[in-house]
Amino acid sequence: MFMQEKRNNPRYIFHPPPRAEIEGISAGEAVLLDISVTGCRISCTSEIDLNKDTEYVINIIPEKESHIGSFDITANSIWTRKNESSCEIGFFIIKSPEGKRFERYVDYLAWRTSNYPGKSE
Repeated sequence: MFMQEKRNNPRYIFHPPPRAEIEGISAGEAVLLDISVTGCRISCTSEIDLNKDTEYVINIIPEKESHIGSFDITANSIWTRKNESSCEIGFFIIKSPEGKRFERYVDYLAWRTSNYPGKSE
């Protein structure tokens, strides 16, 4: 079944996904599944419990091809989906102390999507 979501901002999906680290949380290997200017989704190889409405600092490590260094975002956990060996977490982005890198990264993803449609959605 196909479910279409209505979003105000495009959500960029990665193939392969870049790494992400949630400060203070041991999540095994964590990767960024998608991102927009307002939210992101992270997959972790271990099951973790995050408190809703708690601010978390997430370090995003973009792929080398982007030529953009890592940057932090501050986000609230808004949902978690768990299965037997991993979990996905949805976040609402509150702020990015290194806003220019975050903006450059979203701009890069928009450019990549329009020039290489098979690389992201």
